[in-house]
Amino acid sequence: MFPALQATLAESIAAILVVGALLFGAGWLSRTIRSDGRGGARGRAGSRANGRNRAGDASRSDGGTRASRLTRLRARLPYDPIRWLTTVNHRDVGTLYFAFALVAALWGGTDALMIRTELLTPGTTVWDEQTYNALFTTHGLTMLFFFVTPAFTGVANYFLPLFVGADEMAFPRVNALAFWLLPPSLLLVRAGLVTEVFGKAVAALGPRLEVLFLLEPPTTGWTMYAPLSIMQANPQVDLMLLGLHLSGVATILGAVNIIVTVLVDRDPEVTWATIDILSWTLFTTAGIILFAFPVLGSALVMLVMDRNFGTTFFLVEGGGPILWQHLFWFFGHPEVYILVLPAFGLVSLILPKFAGRTLFGFKFIVYSTLAIGVLSFGVWAHHMFATGIDPRLQSSFMAVTLAIAVPSAVKTFNWITTLWNGKIRLTAPMILCIGGVGLFVVGGVTGVVLASIPVDRVLHGTYYVVGHFHFIVMGVIAMMVFAASYYWFPLLTRRMYDRRMARVQAYTLIIGVFVTFFPMLLLGMGGHPRRWAEYASALGVHPTWPVLHWTATGGAAIIGISVTLWLFNVAQSARVGTPVTTGDPWDLKETGQFSREWAWFEERLAERRRRTTSGTEED
Repeated sequence: MFPALQATLAESIAAILVVGALLFGAGWLSRTIRSDGRGGARGRAGSRANGRNRAGDASRSDGGTRASRLTRLRARLPYDPIRWLTTVNHRDVGTLYFAFALVAALWGGTDALMIRTELLTPGTTVWDEQTYNALFTTHGLTMLFFFVTPAFTGVANYFLPLFVGADEMAFPRVNALAFWLLPPSLLLVRAGLVTEVFGKAVAALGPRLEVLFLLEPPTTGWTMYAPLSIMQANPQVDLMLLGLHLSGVATILGAVNIIVTVLVDRDPEVTWATIDILSWTLFTTAGIILFAFPVLGSALVMLVMDRNFGTTFFLVEGGGPILWQHLFWFFGHPEVYILVLPAFGLVSLILPKFAGRTLFGFKFIVYSTLAIGVLSFGVWAHHMFATGIDPRLQSSFMAVTLAIAVPSAVKTFNWITTLWNGKIRLTAPMILCIGGVGLFVVGGVTGVVLASIPVDRVLHGTYYVVGHFHFIVMGVIAMMVFAASYYWFPLLTRRMYDRRMARVQAYTLIIGVFVTFFPMLLLGMGGHPRRWAEYASALGVHPTWPVLHWTATGGAAIIGISVTLWLFNVAQSARVGTPVTTGDPWDLKETGQFSREWAWFEERLAERRRRTTSGTEED
């Protein structure tokens, strides 16, 4: 009779039930925690009293303490949730970063597979244009801000204190705070999808809550160019901007911690001359972050104000849309080096271990790292050659863009020279190092081509740029994330992974990356614009485009299989892998490359062995 009223009542009842359930849960949790606190206090008081009356209380053989129900429940769990929620230990925080980066990588990787699925057919037959635009927007943001950056921050948290001889990061609580800002920022960026899925789940059980469908996944592209990002009325765009701002704050806090740890908490024996190459790259990366991320944060705030408060920072009547591009790319291109420098550091660290030789030209690699850190702020406008900025500025930025290729080439030369006449062991980390260097060469050379102004104007809006960028991101950055996971797997889990499966995974990943992104270079040179959901109208002129897209999608499937192999291997090996009984599982002492983190691991194993022998701990 009154369908609108009925719908309103139904929504209200459902909302009341949800809110009631949340309040009930919060109340139960609060009461349980208070009860736990009282129990702990009674336990402590009992312990003190029992200390005074120990002889007369035979019933409390544990010294008088009494665990609450929550404490006993926590003790029965395989992992203590309270410990992981409140920890400030640098290794625990590093592990949390690894777990978070893994979740983000799988989420962003699913976006990529959905994009490639749509491009199997020339028309929009799988997803509509809106969904396609949302997919490449969230894919880029998730992988850059919530996968790669947290993964390398996790490496810094876990290993930097071990490398520089510090007991802990300089500001442990700030360190934990920086991590816990990331989950809400990721949820803010992807809130549109989360609320939509939740809304559909609720609708399947009963009423449809329209409030859960107000947010739509953002379709601005990961560059968020104005005026498109200002004109979209979708409130999810505001949440996305706030989420990115929050992640920037977290990244800056982490960078400050890294810098202060290296400057202040370094062991006196670790001088600037003896500091390891990975710490050098992490230190340089943190310095870039301090200059780049505040610019992004300021630009995001201005964009939010343009959208909501009538300012005109990026509108024609104010600063103009080009101002957004200047600010974004002043952050955006250093961000590429924020991502790639730790990967370079991992290559420089891991590759010599399995080449049987020390790193060739250590000082030159350090100098090239510092040079990249400085030059990275002088190349942003090469992303804007097609916008019509002053030709004299274009020439200067072209020169700097070509110049920054020199320190990258120095690194590549030193890596290849390190391999020369070495005793190479083709373990999974080494295969990934060699494959990563090779794919990086492809990505670097194709990037030098784009530094040329006339070529860039032709290729800028095509798949060529996508292919070049992904040869860097997937070719060396993701490759070194996998290599590091294998290299430090014994240290992290005290078990060894399945080596044969790891080698298969490494080879398939290299093949998958090449098969996926090389066709994109060909598509770009053929004039295929990027960010097109359909290309049916161009088939008469370019009949080869479907074949190249099928090939790229096949490569993406190979990458998916490879990642699945890695997941299965590390999960299964962490559970039942062969236990590691030595602190030198890679025989690094033979070549004099037994580094500080393995020395720490060896001491830890020896300590554990002593406790086991004395009967205080079961192995």
